[in-house]
This record gives sequence, structure tokens and C-alpha cells, in this order.
Amino acid sequence: MPEVRLSGLEKRFGSVVAVTEVDLIVRDGEYVTILGPSGCGKTTLIKMISGIWEPSKGTITIDGKDMNGVPIEERDLGYVFQNIALFPHLNIFENVAYGPRVKVLGKEYIEEIPRRYLGMVNLLDRMGLFPSELAGGEQQKVSLSRALASGSKLLLLDEPLSALDARVRMDLRYELRRLAKDLNLTVIHVTHDQEEAMSVSDRIVLMRNGRIVEISSPETMYKQPGTLFSANFIGETNLLEGTVVGTGGTTTVRLRDGSNLTLNSSGFHHGGAVVVSVRPENVYPADEGIPVRVSRTTFMGSYVRVLAKTEGNDDLEFDVPAKQNKCYREGDELWLQVNGNMAILFIAPEEGVMEAIKLE
Repeated sequence: MPEVRLSGLEKRFGSVVAVTEVDLIVRDGEYVTILGPSGCGKTTLIKMISGIWEPSKGTITIDGKDMNGVPIEERDLGYVFQNIALFPHLNIFENVAYGPRVKVLGKEYIEEIPRRYLGMVNLLDRMGLFPSELAGGEQQKVSLSRALASGSKLLLLDEPLSALDARVRMDLRYELRRLAKDLNLTVIHVTHDQEEAMSVSDRIVLMRNGRIVEISSPETMYKQPGTLFSANFIGETNLLEGTVVGTGGTTTVRLRDGSNLTLNSSGFHHGGAVVVSVRPENVYPADEGIPVRVSRTTFMGSYVRVLAKTEGNDDLEFDVPAKQNKCYREGDELWLQVNGNMAILFIAPEEGVMEAIKLE
């Protein structure tokens, strides 16, 4: 199984810097997702790894071999594109058999390999059909089977699910993860979908403005994000600005409405400007705490998302399980508490909170 190393990678298009200062190691058999907003450089990065584009600076090694100048067909990798790219004049079996046939692997392999991978995605009964006769999810499964049939142990996935319906995306992402682990593949998967990245990855590489912001496991990035941008981009969070008024084993923060929050954080200085990040599931109604007024409620199926405003005009969202049958309406006044063990505290960015979390 190949290890992929990127060192000092940069890509320029004239005066535009698409990717810069990228250092990354993808270990053997690891499923790594490159995540970020549109235009952050993630597709540029995977195209450099594949050999579609050459880097302007830096090195790419796959399985210990320097790939600079090596064409895509000699990098021994499988590539699945966002736009389903099947040969329309070939049936499903012939599409999947294309790689083994080009590599002249022999008749027995050309017959056996397509059946093996089509069986893995439950499409053996479709192999005599043409791409136009399949649904979108089935077509992308064929694309995946064709990439796997090349025999490569490195699989590159460039937004492979974005053109599919929501339910099909959900089903297929679990299929991708299962296949990758069953076949001991090294996978680099590009997506802008946070839920997709969280559900399939061993590690997530979060990008912004052509740079890597943070690399960690999905659970760590969600529960203990290292940056304000990560906290805001991964999942949903409330951001409350305040000032440190108490330090020690815990930190007490005075919010802009005058309320105090005590958080399980340390290392902050008295009087310092900070930002509290707390997920909606860690905010709950109470008999005292932060006074708020309800602005909006949204039914989400298993829960109701409630948006409220503090007296300091900060937004504060919280969730109410639908089974509680508790109904809040616009204008309702109540108190909210924050779980201080689950909130993350950041030093307030010099450029301002909105600038620090904006997507571009």
C-alpha cells in the first residue's frame, strides 16, 4: 500500500496562488479527506497528486518515488471524478474491463476482475447494460469499480458524491469506506460536505485559502477544534464574544450582555478578549443563566432547532428533542445554560470574529 508525501507544495496560475505551503503525509491504508469551502484549493491539490497538473513548487512522493514530471498514467492510481465519466458506447462490464484490457493482463483477468468489483458494489446483474440505462448512484459505483479494477492501491476521489441525490450519497459514502478498508487501499477523498468527511475519514485535512488549517480525526476536529475557523466550519456552533474575568483551574468569561460563563479551560489571562464556541447540543434551557428571547424555531425531524438572541444581540442556538413536545414561539423569553465542559475557548482574533471564520 502506498504512502503519499507532499512537501512544500504550491500551485500558481499566473499571479493567482491556488495552493501554497502544503505539507502532508497520508499513511499506508489511510482514508484521508480533504475538506474545505469552494475555491480553497482542495481540487487543485488532488489534481497535482494525480499528475493532471504539475506543482509550481514542492515535491510529491508516492510509495517513496518522486512523482514530479511523472504522467498520470504512470502513477499507478485510480481516479474517480465528480462528473461521472463512463464510456457511453461500452456496457458496464466493458467499462470496468477497460483498465485490465489496456494493461494487457490476459483474458482470464479481463473476465474475472470486472466481475469481482461489480460484485462488490452489487451490480453484477447490471453488467450488460449501458451507462444511460443506470441511475446516477449506480453509474458512480461503476466508476468506482473501474478505478479499482486498475489494480492500484491508491484511490483518488474528487467530489465523487456531489452529483448524486442526498439518500444515494448517504448510502454510497458508507460503501466507499467499506471497500477501501476491505481492499486495504490508501484513499484521498476531496469534498466540501462536512457530514461526508466526518463519516468516512480516518483523518480530515481542512483547507482555507489554499492552505491547510488543521489536520485531525473527525471526532477531535468536532469536539476539540484547534482554530476558530475549524470550530465554525465543522458542524454548527455558537460564537459568543466576551472578556476573561476569572482564572485558575477554570476560566470565567463575561459576555457582552453581562452574563458570566465558567468554562473548563485554563491558560487565559484576566482581562483578555476571548470567543466561546459551544455546539447547540451543549446549550439547554434552565432556571437561570443567559437571558434570551426566541427569534425562530425550525423543525428538524428528531429535534427542533431554536434560535434566540441574547441581550448583547448575540445569536444562541439550542436543540429541543421533538419527543419532549416542548413548543417555543417567537418572542418567548427564557434562560439558557452552557455546558462548560464542552465549550471551547479561543483568544479573540485581531482581525475580528467574522473575518476569522469567513470562507474566503
